[in-house]
Amino acid sequence: MTWRASVLTLFPEMFPGPLAGALAGRALTRGIWSLDPVNIRDFATDRHRSVDDTPFGGGPGMVMRADVVDAALASVADDRPVVFLTPRGHPFTQADAKRYAAAPGLILLCGRYEGIDQRVIDARATEEKSIGDYVLSGGELPALVVLDAVVRLLPGVMGAPDSATDESFSTPLLEYPHYTRPAEWQGRHVPDVLLSGHHAAVAAWRRAEAERITSERRPDLWAAYRGQDRAAPVASPATAP
Repeated sequence: MTWRASVLTLFPEMFPGPLAGALAGRALTRGIWSLDPVNIRDFATDRHRSVDDTPFGGGPGMVMRADVVDAALASVADDRPVVFLTPRGHPFTQADAKRYAAAPGLILLCGRYEGIDQRVIDARATEEKSIGDYVLSGGELPALVVLDAVVRLLPGVMGAPDSATDESFSTPLLEYPHYTRPAEWQGRHVPDVLLSGHHAAVAAWRRAEAERITSERRPDLWAAYRGQDRAAPVASPATAP
């Protein structure tokens, strides 16, 4: 069954954009997933095709109208999750990507201006997701990010499905460093353990490097990992991810 993505936006020409290339593009061509950009402006009811109005209570900027956005959502509504991309949303995580990949598809709502009338967000039981602590001009770039993260997890997209299991955020730790040929480059050498052929030693080195990088770069993930580590037995080097 094809995984279906609908993107509600004022700029449908931004899609598929970079998703037309590499893994996502090949999967799109093969029919593993489909992409349906929906122009919210097509659902405006006045001759000016207005999609926004001034905010009640005053303040700068404009707000996208509930009636117009709801009509656009109604045109694609089914059992797929509806996600509104907004800086105030819950952080988008790898766990979300896995959950969306397991769904029949996804409906992504891209806001512009000051945002979208809260009533339609509440009425549609919309999830609100953010891709980071910064503000962009609209939800289109976050939608592309979410789709890229999800599509690569769909069955048949990645040549080696196990590639996703060791990645950062697929486990409590960030990913360990990678090396390939040549074994010596500009005076820099691949760690000896990776050339040893000793699988348990390699696994232990990778776990230690993942722990070091996580503790240095993401104290929040490290604290969560240490809490989990205390609550459950540590995996042996031979079975550690």
